[in-house]
Amino acid sequence: MGPENKWVCEGWDSSQCVGTPYCPPRCPRFTDRESAAALVQPHQSTDVDALIEMYLDLDPADRTMGLPPATKTELRQWLRRFTDDGWSLIAKLDSTVVGHAGVTPGDAAVPHLVVFVADEAQGRGIGSELIRQLIAHAVDRGHEALMLTVDADNDPAVTVYGNLEFDIIERLGDVLEMQLSLDAPIADRVRRPPAERED
Repeated sequence: MGPENKWVCEGWDSSQCVGTPYCPPRCPRFTDRESAAALVQPHQSTDVDALIEMYLDLDPADRTMGLPPATKTELRQWLRRFTDDGWSLIAKLDSTVVGHAGVTPGDAAVPHLVVFVADEAQGRGIGSELIRQLIAHAVDRGHEALMLTVDADNDPAVTVYGNLEFDIIERLGDVLEMQLSLDAPIADRVRRPPAERED
């Protein structure tokens, strides 16, 4: 079993799972809002081409503050930041990459995060699950908080982040800076095994 599959287990119903010492910070398996089985796993260098394709297919309206970049070359450079100076996770439905979330710099106490979901997978809870996964992994890696910037008029995103206990810390024109302390209650909740949690 390769490193990209070290957390894969047989079967999808993990609702009764109480975890083991070998589990990742959050169970990588989840069911989206359309009852499709999905998997979150660490982003590997072998995922770059699939991520580039996902990003190239994004509606231009889903690009925000210049991200993600619009060309293959720029995307490849941008994604390299997550392997060279940060870390990230991908979400898959079957074998198709449908989401990406990452932080940079990886050694910062309060790294900056980004989350993007493929157009065809939006509205299914995949972005929210990716954020929960980021929170769990950030706690495991010893970060103190997570920070993000979002367009102030992006009501759906601001609502999702607010529901996940991110606080608005500053408004810079049309952009909000939001932060989540990893001492917040959600940081404990997202790391509970499936049998012990409600999300």
